[in-house]
Amino acid sequence: GIISLVSLAVLSYERYCTMSRTAEPDTTSYRKTWTGIILSWTYSLLWTAPPLFGWSSYGPEGPGITCSVNWHAKDANNTSYIICLFIFCLVIPFAIIVYSYGKLLCAVRQVSSIRRGRGREQRALVMVMVMVLCFLLCWLPYAAVALTATLGQPGLIPPAASIVPAILAKSSAIYNPIIYVFLNKQVR
Repeated sequence: GIISLVSLAVLSYERYCTMSRTAEPDTTSYRKTWTGIILSWTYSLLWTAPPLFGWSSYGPEGPGITCSVNWHAKDANNTSYIICLFIFCLVIPFAIIVYSYGKLLCAVRQVSSIRRGRGREQRALVMVMVMVLCFLLCWLPYAAVALTATLGQPGLIPPAASIVPAILAKSSAIYNPIIYVFLNKQVR
């Protein structure tokens, strides 16, 4: 899940950088691509490894069909990790996505105002809004359940109630490419 979130943030920033460049992109060099992949995986590893070394722990999630961070432990060690995870693996990637797509939208508006075209700007706006909305729909229910289980009363979230948010969060990696393909005329 974390690699998915971080990858979406890296992709949104890369999309902004690519779309706002005036020169033709260099398609023969994969240096930036590999840097983004390595950065995503390294950042994700840094945030998924601490439970293996004693900062929180992993265990069954929901009804016991998946494994995740132990959301139900109420000690300071576990709570601090989950709060850091929430900030550094949800809030910060989401802020990068909003920043990148916001800047991309501003760049598209500037180009559209010069060319007097509104169609491209509206398509870009729709694509940005759908991507951000899907990100929120996939990850906010999971984050809400996890934070409620961590900070709320014990037993407040029954195991069966955590199944749908977990599935939404784990399936979020497939939505961004689908949205991009269907809403981008260049792909066709």
